[in-house]
Amino acid sequence: MPTLHVELFAGRPPAVKAELARALTDACVAVLGSPADAVQVVFHDVARHDWATGGVLWSARAPAPPEPGAAA
Repeated sequence: MPTLHVELFAGRPPAVKAELARALTDACVAVLGSPADAVQVVFHDVARHDWATGGVLWSARAPAPPEPGAAA
């Protein structure tokens, strides 16, 4: 039973997460031979102030452009 943990900045709509969950599940079925109902996908929403890259908090960086499929 593959369990995939996906960390994302908070704010993506459920429809986008559902699309990603389906794509990840399909990949596990194709590559690992897992049955789809055995694939677990767990989303962890992380606030931008709780994530840093290169020593800089993402909340201190310029806002990212909207994600495809995100509500405007």
